[in-house]
Amino acid sequence: MASHRKPRTSPLAGPAARTAATLATAAAASVVVLTQPGHADPKPTAAQVKAQVDALYQQAEQATQQYDGAVAATQTLQTQANRLQQEAAATDDQLNTLRSRLGGMAALQYRNGTLDPELQLLMSAHPDDYLQRAGDLSQALASQAGLVQEFAAQSQTLDGQRAAAQAKLSALQTEQQRLAAAKQQIQRKLAAAQQLLSSLDAATRASVTAALGGSGPSGPSGSTVQPPPDLGSVVATGRAALAVAFARAQVGKPYVWGATGPASYDCSGLVQAAWAAAGVSLPRTTYEQINAGQRIALSDLQPGDLVFYYAGVSHVAMYVGGGEIIHAPHPGASVEYAPVGEMPIVGAVRPG
Repeated sequence: MASHRKPRTSPLAGPAARTAATLATAAAASVVVLTQPGHADPKPTAAQVKAQVDALYQQAEQATQQYDGAVAATQTLQTQANRLQQEAAATDDQLNTLRSRLGGMAALQYRNGTLDPELQLLMSAHPDDYLQRAGDLSQALASQAGLVQEFAAQSQTLDGQRAAAQAKLSALQTEQQRLAAAKQQIQRKLAAAQQLLSSLDAATRASVTAALGGSGPSGPSGSTVQPPPDLGSVVATGRAALAVAFARAQVGKPYVWGATGPASYDCSGLVQAAWAAAGVSLPRTTYEQINAGQRIALSDLQPGDLVFYYAGVSHVAMYVGGGEIIHAPHPGASVEYAPVGEMPIVGAVRPG
């Protein structure tokens, strides 16, 4: 006999069953999607990596110029502070001599019972107070008055020298802080560039390094010193000839930020040393060097002229003729010849 009981209804029948099935399908699809490997970003090309490293090197060079400027300012301030401290010490010695002379005169008058009221006041009060009250005194012997006035004047001089020395020392501390900040900035940028290069496979890294001009260390003891290009028929004359000859002799020496030779250079250190060899003193940084001579048009370039690059005036090179420059390009590279238009030019200057 057939049963008349209604069959038990499944709790997932009807709309509920369809909803559960839909969720299960979506979950399964999600599992499939999550277990499939994701699409990695395409590897940057050698040209893209070079552009990134170039940008980091340029930022590092901007910080290097700030560092160079802070070094120069620190040296100047230290020299000035030392001079002021020496002057203050000499003035203090003079005051001690005057004080002894005045003390001797006072002792003599005391023994004779004729201590001058002016000296009584001097021995009992500060010289500055004496100057304010000296007008109330009737008069003093000429010799004593002269010594007292000299003593008071030297006291004021000493106060001024000490204040000036302290101001220089405070400025020195500020420059030292700027120096440390610039150094940290350089190190960060160079570390980022090195990390980027290290992330490349060997073939790409070699290609980028070659394109950057940093094929490896070179120099007097190496074997990769760049041969001189054809510099054309225009030759340097006078002091410019000496500067160009010096720069050419540095080709192959490594770039080191903050360096001014003789074993290594940064860009501004190289041109400063080259023109110093010709008897011309240039400032330390590119920001100052671009104003240290006669501005000239690129069409008028002559060997020995300085060519400045990038909007921030962060790089400088020496034009040596034939459309070529000599410059210290960046860390990992050496002083080298390069086409004058290899980088964006912002101006040119003729020193001397």
